Order: sequence, then C-alpha cells, then structure tokens
Amino acid sequence: MGSSQAPTPKYVIRARIEVDGVVEKPDVIGAIFGQTEGLFGPELDLRELQKTGRVGRIGIEIESKQNKTTGTVDIPSSLDRSSTAIIAAALESVDRVGPCAARVVVDKIEDARETKRQEIVLRAKQILKDWTVESMPGTEEVVKEVFGALKPADVVSYGPENLPAGPEAESSTSIIIVEGRADVIN
Repeated sequence: MGSSQAPTPKYVIRARIEVDGVVEKPDVIGAIFGQTEGLFGPELDLRELQKTGRVGRIGIEIESKQNKTTGTVDIPSSLDRSSTAIIAAALESVDRVGPCAARVVVDKIEDARETKRQEIVLRAKQILKDWTVESMPGTEEVVKEVFGALKPADVVSYGPENLPAGPEAESSTSIIIVEGRADVIN
C-alpha cells in the first residue's frame, strides 16, 4: 500500500504552465501523467513513484482569464538529484492539456533540506539570542555585585571587653589579631 505524499521530500520541482484554452486541475494532472507515462520505464513512472512515496502529491494552482489558463505545478521528490532532474525535464515535455496547446517551464528545483536548514539556523540564532539575554546579567547587576565586594564587613563585639571583631570570630577555627576597628573592617 503506497502513500500519496512523499514522507520527506528532498527536492521540490517548481514549474509554470500556460495553456491556450480554459482547463481544470484534473485536466492538467491527467496530461502530466498521460504524457510522461512510459517515457523512462517503471523506475521513473510518476504513478509508480507516487505509490512508493518517492514522489509526493502533485500540487497545481491555475487561473483562467481570456481563454487562457496559467498557473504553477509543484512536485515534491525524495529521489536523487539525477532522477529528479529527469522528472523535471519530462514535465517540460507536456505540450497539450486536453485539446489545448500547453507549455510547461521548470523555474527551479528547490532543495527542501536547504530551506529546512535555513529555518533551523534562523531559529537557533533566536534561541541563542534569547538564552544569552536571559542568562547574561545586565551591566547594572554586574556593577552592584562588584561594588558589593567593597562593602565593609559587619563588625561585631567580641568577648567581655566588647572588642571589635569580624562576624565569624566565634565560630571560626582560627582568628587574626589586629590593632583596631579599622583593621578589622579592612
């Protein structure tokens, strides 16, 4: 059982179509399948490739004005580059849609993975920017933290003479004896 959509297309064939007459989407799809069928054997037959999921659903957008139909054809492909190029060239061989003359021109073959890579890179940049802004302290916070190191230590009274001492004088395993209150603060 095949799928009608290629699971992960590598490429997308993008083409323009011009038809000398008014036609509908099913007419265009029928012309594409009918005129490319059997050109290169079952390995590159669009129906078979769709059944196996190697080619996705053919996208058609058309508009009719003044007895002319124009539009676009998109074919997603998970084939290799060479096979995708052959499918694109075969698409250009379509010269009739129903009783009307037609021209198909491949504009480009997009590398869907490149588009995805670009989206991932853009998103990664945004994530990194947001992360940096969140985790990086502002200049004001850094200045406060550095300035806080200059803040004099708390001075407490120690012993029966109420001598000036550092806040951990009683719990520390060692003490440094200095001359006066200013030395304790320093």
